[in-house]
Amino acid sequence: MSHSPSEIAESWLHTFDERLRSRDINGAAKLFQDHGFWRDFVSFTWNIKTFEGSAEIEAMLDSTLDRVQPSGWTLLEAAEGDEHEVDAWVGFDTAQARGKAHLRLRDGKAWTLLTTMEEIRGHEEHAGSHRDLGVRHEVVKGRRSWLEQKVDREERLGRDEQPYTLIVGGGQNGINLAARLGRLGVPAIVIDKKARPGDNWRSRYKSLHLHDPVWFNHMPYMSYPDSWPVFPSKDKVGDWLEAYTTIMEINYWANTECVKARYDAESDSWSVDVVRDGEHITLRPRQLVIALGVSGYPHIPAFDGAEDFAGAQHHSSQHSGGGDWSGKRAVVIGSNNSAHDIAADLWEHGADVTMLQRSSTMIARSGSLVEYAFAPLYTEDAVKNGISLEKADMLASSIPLRVAPDVQKPIYKKIADHDAEFYAQLREAGFALDFGDDDSGLHMKYLRRGSGYYIDVGASQLIIDGHVKLRQGQVSKITESAIILDDGTEVEADVIVYATGYGSMNAWLADLISPEVADQVGKCWGYGSDTTKDPGPWEGELRNMWKPTNVENLWIHGGNFSQGRQFSKYLALQIKARMEGLDTKVYGLQPSHHTR
Repeated sequence: MSHSPSEIAESWLHTFDERLRSRDINGAAKLFQDHGFWRDFVSFTWNIKTFEGSAEIEAMLDSTLDRVQPSGWTLLEAAEGDEHEVDAWVGFDTAQARGKAHLRLRDGKAWTLLTTMEEIRGHEEHAGSHRDLGVRHEVVKGRRSWLEQKVDREERLGRDEQPYTLIVGGGQNGINLAARLGRLGVPAIVIDKKARPGDNWRSRYKSLHLHDPVWFNHMPYMSYPDSWPVFPSKDKVGDWLEAYTTIMEINYWANTECVKARYDAESDSWSVDVVRDGEHITLRPRQLVIALGVSGYPHIPAFDGAEDFAGAQHHSSQHSGGGDWSGKRAVVIGSNNSAHDIAADLWEHGADVTMLQRSSTMIARSGSLVEYAFAPLYTEDAVKNGISLEKADMLASSIPLRVAPDVQKPIYKKIADHDAEFYAQLREAGFALDFGDDDSGLHMKYLRRGSGYYIDVGASQLIIDGHVKLRQGQVSKITESAIILDDGTEVEADVIVYATGYGSMNAWLADLISPEVADQVGKCWGYGSDTTKDPGPWEGELRNMWKPTNVENLWIHGGNFSQGRQFSKYLALQIKARMEGLDTKVYGLQPSHHTR
């Protein structure tokens, strides 16, 4: 007798629930395939952690089950699939929270289980049925308007009252975390050196647009209007972030620089020195979040003779774009996203441009990525097929990093076949291509190293057509008017743009706090895949991102729009729980690997 996907899923959940309730940990683990995976976002572990195989699952349950007390495993909607493979959306409860899960069964056993904390019971977001009334329906003397109360709160916070959380970095990730914390009633301040929210986008080169489609880049709670272009310009995004900051009532301190931070063990709080509009202020938050991006400081290699160069030279982060470069010989050192965009900008404005490629690069056409990589989750068709933003994010996260390369390889094989002529033309032009160490493509390169790729929005054609010249090799030295390569080739230049990437993310920590703290935290980003720029050992989750670090009350928040949107939720819940004094015993705190 055949069973429907829902019947199969319900049977599995019933057995799973029974075994967890009876503390039959071995029996619960046996409901997974021999090489099954359980990925948990906060709900069981107060951590972001993946468990591979029955031994790791058993160890986690043995440590957490009595405290978590999971129950109520139920289907949220009809399961999909067939007798052999079932996909199911699941709700569950714990002693502290309400959760949501995604389950994949293969021949009756779990292949993947993703469990996530949705909300802390009794500390729900101030939204929906929990929204604030907003007004007292009585007339009393001295009533104060919403605006008066808002201004008063903003003037007190950071002076008469201390924020529970300080977020250093006011880009999209600092803003989205502050929005999450605000809905949870956590007093927070975001600080940023720039003059206005969104300036981190406005200040980039003028041709910059988002390289990922708009559906991938929504902010929490407020999606972009459905009239927005698929690839919004950087100024449009900057304006959205500024409006978002206002609408979400975020305490945003612009023109504010973080000078130094110290942890005071006696008060269990941070002492953070900032300069706001020239005024020195010391803030004393309990939680400190570093949200300064995916990387550290701009990296410019120390090339022999660079100080003798007579022309202009700057890092890609300082390239504003535009201007008149007519007659100028420009060399862009690098061959990834910024290098291509800047080479195109310089060519467009009259420069004779040469790109210096020092190592191979993964290139994927933007349209092909949308069609083959983003289509199932982050397109208009996905929306029409009932894939909400929340579902898309959870489905993307439901694939463990161990098996993600095998999921990505067929996608990039399709892209390689579809764009075979394009790639042949690039190789004919001399461009060194790769699809990652294991042909798993752009997404895995991003997670492993955050670099090594270009999403083509037109610059590749300039290389194919010879409008942007291409040179291969390493820089031997720089003279007054040229770059000398390791094979002796001389590339004359009037301007050099170093599209040479960024340093380690925890370099921020070394300067803001101390080198000792930076080394205690260890490497940020990458997950130990033992591929180029992502050394082992295997860790299975991005190092130090959105979860407890080895320094108490210190957090790292970053990533692209999609990651920031999703993981700001779990970071905010961890911070809220600590503010409320809940038991947040962390299971599987990561060891520190690979210091600066």
